[in-house]
Amino acid sequence: MLKKNAVLFLTGGTVYPALEVLSRGRTDISMSIAGGVCLCLIDQICHKKMQNCSLAQRCAAGSGIITGIEFLTGVVVNIVLKMNVWDYSAMPGNILGQVCLPYSLLWFFLTIPALGVCAWFEKFIAQNSRLSRKL
Repeated sequence: MLKKNAVLFLTGGTVYPALEVLSRGRTDISMSIAGGVCLCLIDQICHKKMQNCSLAQRCAAGSGIITGIEFLTGVVVNIVLKMNVWDYSAMPGNILGQVCLPYSLLWFFLTIPALGVCAWFEKFIAQNSRLSRKL
């Protein structure tokens, strides 16, 4: 379990800032931490606890997780520490310039591949644990 969470954290902590670099050309270390936390929470909540829910419900929860973590990170990094890493003030449906409706919608759809990553890691770990028991 600990290994899976570490791998998920590192994966989310790599993919999330990479997406940011691809979309806007730069990122911040805080996005690595946020991405790692998001993927671990998506695994625990959307992949495990909500496994019997519809994909839309799981994606809505994933969007809420990512938006919430992004908001908390933004409040600390942008407002409290005044690092000005991002500002969504010009975006529709923004809250304090830290999160906005268009990105929350994007996070809804980004939850689909995140769930796939969680499922793949779970299957990979299950297969490897069976192999190690045979040895």
